[in-house]
Amino acid sequence: MDIKIEMENLARKAKIASRGMANLSSIVKNGALVAMAEALEEKAEDIKSKNTVDLKEARRVGLSSALIDRLTLNDKRIRDMAQGLREIAELPDPIGEIIEERVRPNGLRIRKIRVPLGVIAIIYESRPNVTSDAAGLCLKAGNSTILRGGSEAINSNLIIGKVLQDAAYSSGIPQGAIQLVETTDREAMFHLIKMGESIDVVIPRGGEEMIRSIRANATVPVISHGKGVCHIYVDKDADLEIAERICFNAKVQRPGVCNAMETLLVHKDIAKQFLPRMVRKFEQAKVEIRGDKKTKAIVPQVKDATEEDWSTEYLDLILSVRVVDSLAEAIDHINKYGTMHSEAIVTRDEKVAQRFLNEVDASSVFWNASTRFTDGGEFGMGAEIGISTQKLHARGPMGVRELTSAKFIIFGNGQIRE
Repeated sequence: MDIKIEMENLARKAKIASRGMANLSSIVKNGALVAMAEALEEKAEDIKSKNTVDLKEARRVGLSSALIDRLTLNDKRIRDMAQGLREIAELPDPIGEIIEERVRPNGLRIRKIRVPLGVIAIIYESRPNVTSDAAGLCLKAGNSTILRGGSEAINSNLIIGKVLQDAAYSSGIPQGAIQLVETTDREAMFHLIKMGESIDVVIPRGGEEMIRSIRANATVPVISHGKGVCHIYVDKDADLEIAERICFNAKVQRPGVCNAMETLLVHKDIAKQFLPRMVRKFEQAKVEIRGDKKTKAIVPQVKDATEEDWSTEYLDLILSVRVVDSLAEAIDHINKYGTMHSEAIVTRDEKVAQRFLNEVDASSVFWNASTRFTDGGEFGMGAEIGISTQKLHARGPMGVRELTSAKFIIFGNGQIRE
């Protein structure tokens, strides 16, 4: 079948299903989410088998270890996917929630309520758990969803999607509410992002090149999950043991994710004390360090950092390091090279921390905590559909509430406008 016609069929089915989704009860939606969670656990062996096919191909084509980690599904990650769906089921249903209400002098009662966005197309790469998170969040918020994963995870995504579809439809969810793009041809993506008559919003989640291309070509509104060039600034008044623990976690725990630290900024007054021990610990974990001149003067074994390094999302065991003279210099560096994702300061000085929190322009700003916490699950949202680094229509981790719009309902008793 022609790819454009295939995508039009998917979008049309999703649009029809969205009308039924908007009026589903919380009981039906929550029951479907629990059924979907149970189905993932029951089909874990089938899912791992298909994931093995993707992993074999990923190694054959030479994907990095960090990207292979993002692609890998094991028993724990499948359990986490299921648990995420259960947590979404336990969240309050946002649909119909009264956002605000007022009575005008003429007696009109005006109420603003939450309603679904409608049909959401989600285009993502590498991480097959996104298939489950996205389907679950969209369902809870009363939306239909079209899922288009990357070619590197095609087998994993298709089996997860089929498992979720079967469980959802058996639980009373309208046919067509969860759609998967089964072709890996990029042409499918470019058709989807132009189907404004059926699709209400596109959410891309993946590499910078893909997101830039979608934003440049889409005629459907886009909420983008940008790259994460995340920083940690270790202030002159930092507790260095806490700083060491936070920095190591932010870089090493999962280097291939968007909330991992990519640049470490260190105040000059504590650099000679902090950097040798921190670099030694990083080197033991096989982290490649690229430093500026001031950093190399203290730890000469590290590689030279280039201008390009300051704006690079490595998604790997690579870290750029810069020594700064002041808090202001750290803030200026972050606001110049950061991507408005996640930034952190380690300090005991509340006044310094408050200035950093106020002046750094990012969706999530931390004081004495790892940037790795920027996550829908960690923020109590159950899961996330992405982390928006723009300012409209949502910012930061996008959970159920961020997948809704609003409607005004007006109650009158015969009023007319004079």
